[in-house]
Amino acid sequence: MTTRDTGGTRDRILDALESLLLDKGMSQVTLESVAAGAGVSKGGLLYHFKSKDALLAGLIRRLGERADQQLNHAVAAGRSLAEWYLQAPQPDDADEALELAVHRSMLAAMRTLDGPQDFDETDRALDEVMAKWQAGLDSEFADPVQAQLVGLVGDGVYLRALLGLPQVAPELYRRVVARLLDGTRPGLPR
Repeated sequence: MTTRDTGGTRDRILDALESLLLDKGMSQVTLESVAAGAGVSKGGLLYHFKSKDALLAGLIRRLGERADQQLNHAVAAGRSLAEWYLQAPQPDDADEALELAVHRSMLAAMRTLDGPQDFDETDRALDEVMAKWQAGLDSEFADPVQAQLVGLVGDGVYLRALLGLPQVAPELYRRVVARLLDGTRPGLPR
């Protein structure tokens, strides 16, 4: 009996979608173009993703899964979710293949916003990923305002890096993080 390589095919489809988004933009994303890029039939693509909306939602969910993997590595190394969330992405670090994958997925996800769209499942997937991260931050801080500030600063730092904008000087940024964490030890019981 043979088994289908559904995980590998699904990843190939999402890889093809990422490449298409990054190379050509959202206007060139069709089920046919993604299937061709993945080396599968349109029917093969539809087996995994029932619509273009489901395909784009799959990309967002994979981004969340990759970020969760990255977070798990950080927590295993003794860092809190807040400390992980406030880090600037470092896509040039050759030892961090996962960082590169997250960076690529985030850039591709941002490209899905090009032009008009009406993708309910994609919007739900993005809301789920962002809400999960914020819920984690909320659980680390007694003060919900502090949790929101950490989330907003982390989002801004990541966006600056994705856009290739100059980063805050490292020493100044360490002071920003110290002030945001305000002597608390996120992740410990309150």
